[in-house]
Amino acid sequence: MSTDVSLCALCAARGLTCCQGADRDIYITLGDLDRIKAFCGRDDFYEFRRPTDPDYADNDEDPVWAACVFKPDGSRRVLKKTAAGCCFLKADGCALPLQIRPLVCRIYPYDYNYVGFYTAFAEGCPVNLLPPGRTLDQCLGMNFSEAQDWHNILYSEIQLEGDTNDNRLDL
Repeated sequence: MSTDVSLCALCAARGLTCCQGADRDIYITLGDLDRIKAFCGRDDFYEFRRPTDPDYADNDEDPVWAACVFKPDGSRRVLKKTAAGCCFLKADGCALPLQIRPLVCRIYPYDYNYVGFYTAFAEGCPVNLLPPGRTLDQCLGMNFSEAQDWHNILYSEIQLEGDTNDNRLDL
């Protein structure tokens, strides 16, 4: 079992993953939807839902996200949930291969906005579960260069969606 799987499994068993909890919605771009649909052969894994946390919708630090992700009614495209969390969460972590997962999942726990990355990881990833001497990005098998590439793809896909919704931003 790889370190990535065991860390995700440990978090999932404790109900601590990034995709569990009432306020944990996983936004997916149209590109994510297409990749997951091609992999699964179905498209019943998403819905449009408003955020449960009002602070999520009031995102002054990321005008691209605010303008392009949300529909006029305040909803956005997210993965459906089960009682355990995200519909793709299994006992040993995510059922989707890394290259199929939503871009926001691939980038997490890096914290970012449209300009780039913050210096600290996002809150919520339980660093207390890391093996001694290992960093979070080591345990998740991540590298910053890959996260930067996914960030660029994420914002390209977000802006394309904004263009189709007449929410274009000229940044």
